[in-house]
Amino acid sequence: MTNRFSFDLKATDGKARTGVINTPRGEVRTPAFMPVGTAATVKAMMPESVRATGADILLGNTYHLMLRPTAERIDRLGGLHKFMNWDRPILTDSGGFQVMSLAGLRKLTEKGVTFKSHIDGSKHELTPERSMEIQRLLGSDIVMCFDECPALPADRDRIAESMRLSMRWADRSRQAFGDRPGYALFGIMQGGLEQDLREESAQALTQIGFEGYAVGGLAVGEGQEAMFGCLDYAPDFLPVDKPRYLMGVGKPDDIVGAVARGIDMMDCVLPSRSGRTGQVFTRNGVVNIKNARHADDPRPLDESCSCPACTKYSRAYLHHVFRANEMISGMLLTWHNLHYFQEIMQGMRDAIATGTFQSWQSEFHAQRAQGDIEPI
Repeated sequence: MTNRFSFDLKATDGKARTGVINTPRGEVRTPAFMPVGTAATVKAMMPESVRATGADILLGNTYHLMLRPTAERIDRLGGLHKFMNWDRPILTDSGGFQVMSLAGLRKLTEKGVTFKSHIDGSKHELTPERSMEIQRLLGSDIVMCFDECPALPADRDRIAESMRLSMRWADRSRQAFGDRPGYALFGIMQGGLEQDLREESAQALTQIGFEGYAVGGLAVGEGQEAMFGCLDYAPDFLPVDKPRYLMGVGKPDDIVGAVARGIDMMDCVLPSRSGRTGQVFTRNGVVNIKNARHADDPRPLDESCSCPACTKYSRAYLHHVFRANEMISGMLLTWHNLHYFQEIMQGMRDAIATGTFQSWQSEFHAQRAQGDIEPI
C-alpha cells in the first residue's frame, strides 16, 4: 500500500497505454473504466457487486452530493467511502458539467456560478474554492478542478473565452486544493474542436501542474467522428507521465477508440442507465431485452460471459422480469453491462501489454459487427 499518489506507465502499443495509478486506497489498473455512482451509489448495484465486475475506482458527483445529502453531512458521517461502503479509490467531478446543463437556472461570472437546485429551487454558489472544499469534505481520492464546459456546437469566440475562464479557474482550484499528500487534483483541458485552443489549454494546465489531466468538453453532442478527430491530437499535448482521463465516455467502441488514441481513464452512466432500460451490451453488439423474440429463448444473453445474468438466467427470464417491471431486471442487466465494460478494459490492458492491441481491436469490431445470435 502506498501513501502517495503516482502513475506507472507499464507498456505502450501505438498510442495505447497500460499502467497503474497508485493511491493510498489501492491500485487502479489502466485503461480504467469508472462506473458512475452519482448519488453515492451505482444504481441497482451493491458496492461489492460493482467490485466483483472488476472496477478499481468509482465516480461520485459533486453537484448531486452537495445538494443531497450535503458534503457537510457526509463529512460528519466519516466521508464518502465510509458513507457508501466503498473502500477503494473514488474520483469526484467538480460539478461544472451539471451546472452547465442547468443553463436556464444559472448565472456565470468570473467568480463562479450561482444556480438554483433542481431538487427544491434553493440558491447555491459554486466557485473553484467551494468545489475544492466540497470534494475535500467528501474525501475523494481524485479531485477534478472546477471548469466551465460549453455545449457543442458553439462559435470559436465562445469556446476560447470559456476555455480561458476554465484555465483561470484551474489555477484557483490548484491554490485552493493546497498540499494534500495521497490525494490528487486533475486539470481539465478545454477548447472544443479547435486544435490550437486545445494546445493553449494544455500548456496552461501543464504550467500550473496537476497529478493528472482530463480531456473535457467532448461527448457533448459533437458525434463520434468529431470526438475521435479531436482525440487524434489532444492527448498528445498532455504530459506522458501523468494519467489522461476522457470525461463522460462512452459506448464500447468510443472507449476502444479513445484508448487507441492515448486515453487512460473513462467514465459513463451508459452501462447502468442502459441496464435499467433493457439495453444490453454484448460482444455481439447491442441486445434489446424487451423485444418479443426473447420471450421463449432458454439461452443466455451471452454464453461466453461469466456474470450472474448470463450464468444463472435465460433470455426468456430476463425478458419476463423486464416486461413485469421487476427490480431484479435492472440489477441483473446493470451487472452484466458493467461486467462487459470491465471485460473490454481487461482485454485492452492484456493486448497492450503483449503488443497485440491492433489485432485485439480488429477482433473486437468484427465480433460486434456480427450482431446478435439468430432467434430461435
